[in-house]
Amino acid sequence: MKILHRQIFKELLSIFTLSLSGFMGLILIGRLLQFRDLFIGQSLGALEMGKLFLYLCPFFLLVLTPIATMLAIFLTFLRMNSDNEITALKSGGLSLYKLLPAPIIFCMLCTGADVFFSLYGLSWGTENFRNALMEFARTRSQLAIQPGVFNRDFPGLVFYAEKVDSKDGKMHSVFVRDSTRKSMTATIVAPLGEIRTDSARGRIMVHLENGRIYQQQKDQLSVLKFKNYDVRIPLGNLLKGYDVDDLRPKEMSWEKLVRISRGGDRAGDLDPKFYRKVQVEVQKRLALPVACLVLGMFAMPIACIFRGLKQQYGLIISMGLFLIYYTMLSLGITLGESGTLSPVVGLWAPNTIFAVISILLLKMAVMERSFRIKLSFFKKKRREAV
Repeated sequence: MKILHRQIFKELLSIFTLSLSGFMGLILIGRLLQFRDLFIGQSLGALEMGKLFLYLCPFFLLVLTPIATMLAIFLTFLRMNSDNEITALKSGGLSLYKLLPAPIIFCMLCTGADVFFSLYGLSWGTENFRNALMEFARTRSQLAIQPGVFNRDFPGLVFYAEKVDSKDGKMHSVFVRDSTRKSMTATIVAPLGEIRTDSARGRIMVHLENGRIYQQQKDQLSVLKFKNYDVRIPLGNLLKGYDVDDLRPKEMSWEKLVRISRGGDRAGDLDPKFYRKVQVEVQKRLALPVACLVLGMFAMPIACIFRGLKQQYGLIISMGLFLIYYTMLSLGITLGESGTLSPVVGLWAPNTIFAVISILLLKMAVMERSFRIKLSFFKKKRREAV
């Protein structure tokens, strides 16, 4: 019996790895196309691109792990059912319940991995991804500001530095003309300046010291002295539209989400819509890992009930079932963020429904109630096409 469970577990693991790798490859290719302007604009090498993709992986794995778990269990037991292995085991006195330990352990391991992605991996990847983008933007800004050259790469801003230290990036005799505001134009001069980043707020700025600001508004001219002054560089131009200004709930750490949802971090001062998004995100990060167990246990009886089904059609059916689950989950997210439905109800209803159905289907499979899929219509169409 242990040998049988070991063989089932190995097959589950191999299909899971293959499915997850395929899905990740497709998504990363899509992201590469989405960020192509960013990569070209920042002149990133293969190593930098690889790091960015690594930081994005936890976000994708959180969603892909449940579907890969479901697919692995469905295809494994569909293959066993098609090869009459399950029938042979039943004739040898083994019920379907005795085959449960291997898929349950596998689902529990996938759930544990998804919990890690949800609670720790997601915030780690988001933080490093933002920091990497900020560093790329800072480096690009330093390269753009050349000594003795008026730089107009940033909309509404003109930079000039008489001298730029190549070691620490310090700029000397800095001139900045800021016309980003329609009603006022500011000319800033300072003896010293440097480029700084604020990763927490997603900002990059030119920090100036001991200078003067000449503000021109209509026919009036005013002069202000300052000790420290920051000129913000528009990141939309540097990062090709990628927004890093404010942390969204899906980018926050688990601890911060829980603090806000419990009334901490000045939750009372937050926008109600944003607060609802935080509550939805908390339930989402708990519901998705549990979906590995629910969908895995749902896939097993489905594969045992349907007979005469080929692997390619089984793949389509399993993807369709996950699409139904994800549609229900997306609907729950939308209703929860709008305040129409409680986030707990909206996010956990799909898991509850699929769990109840999986118990009923498992009883049907144990009682050997099955459906044969007749594909005569598709075969007829194939012959006509030939």
